[in-house]
Amino acid sequence: MQLLETHIAEEQKKPIRFQEYGVGIFKTITTKSGIKKGIKKKIIFIDGALATTSKYIFGGEKIELFNVDNQPGIKELKLNLKILFEDDYLAIIFKPVGILVSGNKLVTIANGLTHNLKKSKQPDAVKPQPIHRLDYPTSGVLLIGKTSSAIRNLSQLFEKKEIQKTYIAISVGRMEKTGEIKDLIDEKEAFTAFKVLRTVTSERFEFLNLVKLKPTTGRKHQLRRHLYSIGNPVLGDKEYFLDHKILNGKGLYLHASSLEFIHPFTEEKLLVTEELPKKFKTIFLDF
Repeated sequence: MQLLETHIAEEQKKPIRFQEYGVGIFKTITTKSGIKKGIKKKIIFIDGALATTSKYIFGGEKIELFNVDNQPGIKELKLNLKILFEDDYLAIIFKPVGILVSGNKLVTIANGLTHNLKKSKQPDAVKPQPIHRLDYPTSGVLLIGKTSSAIRNLSQLFEKKEIQKTYIAISVGRMEKTGEIKDLIDEKEAFTAFKVLRTVTSERFEFLNLVKLKPTTGRKHQLRRHLYSIGNPVLGDKEYFLDHKILNGKGLYLHASSLEFIHPFTEEKLLVTEELPKKFKTIFLDF
């Protein structure tokens, strides 16, 4: 095998498992799933021994990445994205509806970042990498890491629930003003708090609600599944819906409206918001 990259682990205040530490340390593997695949393929070594996800990193370890399957390079995608915040470590961008965050397709947010963001001048600069995901039909704010240490630190903030995400949805049906939804998702703990901001009557749907949602877990389709579980699915959802109450042609009314966290390097408190799409304002004219 050919050695591709070497990383010397930074000193840790507390030992950290490699699957958390490894995110962002390599230029060619920048996600937790990529680290897990590298371990499975037996191409990552720590101090000369095969790496495991449960291996604890203390600092000073020599971590090596060897060759992976040859893959054709991805062309740079010229996708014009709205930048809401950017510095040398991270960026926050607006993700439009109808674009994948990442994946095997050419047209993804991940493939368009290099064209849109300034290159970091930090010594551990890497190809910009989304830190979390938004569903294909969901719009809103998306956090990006621009250096290996930023990707690792921001991922840890998500793991520790120290990044507050707020979503706005339009839900169908009569709904309680506030509440908490704790239904398990895929047999895993999931938690969403909600607050109804406005309600209007609808000839077709009886009631439509403008709802603020604050999840503290990040399960697949969590907000959509949680609202459906209490009988108030998201307007325009074609996977989780009530019979005879499907809205076609307008897309999903779910928007990631803000991110709030302490910048891991400057210690600045960041609160970045993006206004609601026009289709929301068409229903709630006064918002």
